[in-house]
Amino acid sequence: MKEETISRIAVVILAIVLAIFGVYHFIYPKNMLVYVPEFLPGGIIWVYFVGVAFILVALALFLHKQVKLAGYLLAVLLFLFVLTIHLPNFLNSGDLEMKQISLVNVLKDSAIAAFAMYIASNARKI
Repeated sequence: MKEETISRIAVVILAIVLAIFGVYHFIYPKNMLVYVPEFLPGGIIWVYFVGVAFILVALALFLHKQVKLAGYLLAVLLFLFVLTIHLPNFLNSGDLEMKQISLVNVLKDSAIAAFAMYIASNARKI
């Protein structure tokens, strides 16, 4: 299999995962509301905003349009999640299970953000 084909498969898998995450934000917004930092006004609006963002990035990756912009914006969004949600949860949780979940989320979102930056940096200009 050609390298381009393997790369395209990886990007499509990421697009599918992001689309599922995005739809989940709309199906179960109250479940996601607990992750919105208290210092942000607007509450549930942020859940829907992130859902839309994930779906738009998924569409950009799947359709191979605006990939550079979508990749970099996804990376910024995920690093914001790490800094404002997952890392504070890890540092401030007294429950060992919550600490472990938060650490996994720090690592997961950091890895996906790194992959998004890689995709963006290698996007062909169309």
